[in-house]
Amino acid sequence: MKLPVYPDFVYLASQSPRRAQLLTQLGVRHELLLADDNEEDVEALEAVESNETPAAYVKRVTALKLDAAIARMVRRGLPEAPVLCSDTTVALGRRVFGKPESESDAQRMLEALAGRTHRVLTGVAVQAVNVKNCAGLRHSAFSMSKVQFEAMTVAQITAYVATGEPMGKAGAYAVQGMAARHIQHISGSYSGIMGLPLYETAHLLRAAGLAV
Repeated sequence: MKLPVYPDFVYLASQSPRRAQLLTQLGVRHELLLADDNEEDVEALEAVESNETPAAYVKRVTALKLDAAIARMVRRGLPEAPVLCSDTTVALGRRVFGKPESESDAQRMLEALAGRTHRVLTGVAVQAVNVKNCAGLRHSAFSMSKVQFEAMTVAQITAYVATGEPMGKAGAYAVQGMAARHIQHISGSYSGIMGLPLYETAHLLRAAGLAV
């Protein structure tokens, strides 16, 4: 009788060093599966549709990123293994705050978030893939947390933006970085706010066949 073969690693389709760090924290071996600069239009994937709620946006973008990553794996002829994708955004009401396009955009975002409570929404999805037919069960989860910033002065925000930390971060801040000095309260998943909710991710990886 042939015993089933279980994967011993996962492809991480994310450029975020924080997500790689969090997977390592789970004890999960992973390999990066990133798009080439001219291979995919990431900005198009992350565009917000008209009247789209923040939760629907995160779930849709996570699914699209996973579709693109699986196609990338098949196109490159890589060994079979589960593929993991995640997407994080910050929401103030129905307004979606993605990654700032410039320092002035980061300043605008942080001025809107200062003194208020906002939501951090993270979608995560894993699919175990059979390369021959691109088939495999997809498992997904959604995490929502709340973050409350203190009332920040324009000078404080400007100084934080000048550090460069807000760039490339949803909502223009990193909860694990210097922004922590301005965060009064967090409710929910700290790792989810960082970009990969560990509790939910562990369950998804187990469902995909990994020993986590």
